[in-house]
Amino acid sequence: MKNLLFTVLFFGFCFLASAQTTPQVGDELRIKTPTSQTYNYVKFPRPNFLIKHGVVTRYKSVYGNSVVIDEVWTNANGNTYVMLKKKDGSKFFGYVTTVKANYTKAIAANEMAMLN
Repeated sequence: MKNLLFTVLFFGFCFLASAQTTPQVGDELRIKTPTSQTYNYVKFPRPNFLIKHGVVTRYKSVYGNSVVIDEVWTNANGNTYVMLKKKDGSKFFGYVTTVKANYTKAIAANEMAMLN
């Protein structure tokens, strides 16, 4: 009986330790390919702004990029937003230094993933 109780407590502790869902400044994320043609919860510039700056309107240049959380805030509705910077210090599309993302919805929609 003691072994069973110890095993259940151990797995519960491991589950809680790995289920950290609150983002913190400095956490690393990876931008993944969106399920549709555009990103819904990561706010990259619209295609018309990219065309004005001479960038091809495809978002392929950001697929797989490692980003770092620069700022975290929660609005009145309870949504958690993060400001993202590229890990290597370069700019998105050659002119955007940071992008805003709805953290919980972007993770749920598989637009971003935590790096371990």
